[in-house]
Parts: sequence; C-alpha cells; structure tokens
Amino acid sequence: MKKIFVNLKQIWKKYPIVEKQEIFLNTEENEVSLEQFLNLIVENQVEEFNKKSFEKDDKDYLKSPNFAYLDILTNTWKAWFWAIYNENKADLGKAREVAILWFKDWLFVVFDWEDEILDLSEKINLSEEKIFTFIRLTFLAWSIW
Repeated sequence: MKKIFVNLKQIWKKYPIVEKQEIFLNTEENEVSLEQFLNLIVENQVEEFNKKSFEKDDKDYLKSPNFAYLDILTNTWKAWFWAIYNENKADLGKAREVAILWFKDWLFVVFDWEDEILDLSEKINLSEEKIFTFIRLTFLAWSIW
C-alpha cells in the first residue's frame, strides 16, 4: 500500500473542495504511469463508495427526488454532487473508463506537487508521500455566448 495525499480544486473556487485527503493506493510499485495511477485512485474511491450503506429511514429527511424528477434536476443543473440519487453500487470497470476519458477530454488536470502531468504514459514516483492536485476544468459553463 502506498500513501498519498490529494487536493481537489475548481478553477473558479477560492478554496479547495478537498484538501490533503489521505488515500492509500493498492500497489507495491514505486513507479506507475498516470493511467495506472488514475486506475488506482478510482479503485480506492469505488471501494469507499461501495462500502457506504444506503439504508433509508421511514421518513425521507433529505427530500430525495423520485426517478421521474431526477431528469429535470440534472437537465437544469439543480442536482447536488454530494447527494446520492442512485443507490446502485459503482462499477469499477466503468468508473476507470470514465476517469481516463475525462482526462483525455481535458475535464480535469493532475499535478504532482507543482508539475502538471500531461500524458497518460508519464511515470509517477510513489516511493515517497506526495501531494497530488486534481483541478476540475469547466469551460464557459455559464456563458450566454
């Protein structure tokens, strides 16, 4: 197991969404490619997500939407990222595909300390505890042009 720290930021936000979160990667290798690194992080996060219990109370305190209403929420950008609208377990294979696709489509960038990692085949040294920063990119999200 390799221990790393992760920051999660958005361009327009002053403060990070997640700051120095400790993550344990399921590998003994000291050097991995960015693609392997992303797969290890996704594996960790899917495992954490799937451990969560989705037991419901008799009363819906969160006011969870029904499935017919969910399309309206997502189409109007009213869905919250921390709310759980789907109680299914995450699919590791699909999550890995999506993470790689999002990186290729420039929906996020990865920094090793202050160095941006630009290529999926670029090697990352995991022999020491490091801080990695993921920055979510959103292009002209609220522009009328």
